[in-house]
Amino acid sequence: MHTELSIEFFPPQTAEGIDRLRAERQKLAALQPEFFSVTYGAGGSTRARTFAIVKEIAAEGCAAAPHLSCIGSTRTGIREMLEEFKAAGISRIVALRGDLPSGMADPGELRYANELVEFIRAETGNAFQILVAAYPEWHPQARSPEADLQNFVRKAKSGANAAITQYFYNADAYFHFVDQTRALGVEIPIIPGIMPILGFSRLARFSDACGAEIPRWMRKTFESLGDDAKAIQSFGLDVVTRLCERLLAGGAPGLHFYSMNTAAPTLEIHRRLNLATAAG
Repeated sequence: MHTELSIEFFPPQTAEGIDRLRAERQKLAALQPEFFSVTYGAGGSTRARTFAIVKEIAAEGCAAAPHLSCIGSTRTGIREMLEEFKAAGISRIVALRGDLPSGMADPGELRYANELVEFIRAETGNAFQILVAAYPEWHPQARSPEADLQNFVRKAKSGANAAITQYFYNADAYFHFVDQTRALGVEIPIIPGIMPILGFSRLARFSDACGAEIPRWMRKTFESLGDDAKAIQSFGLDVVTRLCERLLAGGAPGLHFYSMNTAAPTLEIHRRLNLATAAG
């Protein structure tokens, strides 16, 4: 049975980084993912780099999904980007609220992701499949779990086709979140976001910033491994593979890998899961 995969990249800042990403992307293309997504910096700070990578992916014959955030943007600016995407043959968008760049005070004309989704639908009809973000362990800026859940329901019901979650390592959090949203009438697929573990200190920094929990048993095991990079990598692969197995067995509609522009961990997890490619 084919499991739908999607894989995320971020736009490198240097020519060397772009070359490295190109090589890593070619390795991951062998998995025949449903699409590659490309992130978008705070306030659109990586707009040109994001769009350049998206166009290159599309030119290679792969589906590409640019991230598009509304914070710090105008309706006119977003309308121009939508036209650029259509002209480039892009048919998917990951629609996000986004973050204000440091020092920028004006949040722009659209303040929330549901307003962005509604605007895209009003401007382009069904020209795009729109994906939105979901937070099984709650957004770090949410006033309460209930408020965060209602924010997601608004996004989902404003015209989104599917959702991709923040990464997590507790499968129960994902299943609980899906059950809650289904009870509130949300029917779109909710695709779990998967973060392969490249190193513990880096993961801990990311997780502290975005609110993703590293379970205590995982954290203590990583700490006990010290600087043994091989043991950390092996334990991380085991943890994430088991997580993916449980998610798929429990009915998750696919897997979205946060690749961190590195192919090897995603390729190895895919191999361990024994997943067929789209053509397999």
